Amino acid sequence: MAFKNIIFDLDGTLIDSARVTGLIIDQMLADRGSPGSADRAVIRAMDAVGGEAMITAVMGAYVQNPGADLEEFRARHRLICVPDDLAFPGVVEGLEAIHRSGTRLAICSNKPQYLCERILRDLRLDRLFATIIGSDAGRPRKPAPDAALRALAGVGGNTANTVYCGDSQIDVLTARAVGLPVVLVEWGYGTADAIRDEPGLPRAETMSCLVEIIHGLRELGPLFHR
Repeated sequence: MAFKNIIFDLDGTLIDSARVTGLIIDQMLADRGSPGSADRAVIRAMDAVGGEAMITAVMGAYVQNPGADLEEFRARHRLICVPDDLAFPGVVEGLEAIHRSGTRLAICSNKPQYLCERILRDLRLDRLFATIIGSDAGRPRKPAPDAALRALAGVGGNTANTVYCGDSQIDVLTARAVGLPVVLVEWGYGTADAIRDEPGLPRAETMSCLVEIIHGLRELGPLFHR
């Protein structure tokens, strides 16, 4: 079947956000006297979780106050330049192809709202999305369904004509909480862990494969609504 709408996770799905996170955390660690740099594998593993849990895991013994450290991280993130090549290979072309076909696109992320908007604007991708939903005060984080339901409303979609695309078990749980079929990107940060737990999860090896899925040229197989 073809889909009229697609809701995307952002970090680890469309953009290699661990690159920027690593640079910021390295600066924070250096300022606190750490001789080493942040473990990129830990950053990628915690990327879908985000928030204080990510800061605590990545900074380890150098975390001082998780809440304050998170705010410092976000303040630094506001100032850092977004690399022009932050999107994964093929993502820009794939998004443009999906958009040209008339499919409506949305973002559903645990990254703060203003950072989602800024990054997509700096990458000149914001124009492709009908709605961008990030985390905000008082809004439960994924895998709670709240953000995905907002994204679904933003594209004017329903569970029969919309697919959710992400890279982690959190994305799988989010999609299921809303009743959406889900597909994972092969290159995602958490995809390997997710499919290890559930080998049958649908996944797209490339953006071209994802385009085929959206257009109904390639079937997802079992749709994970449960």
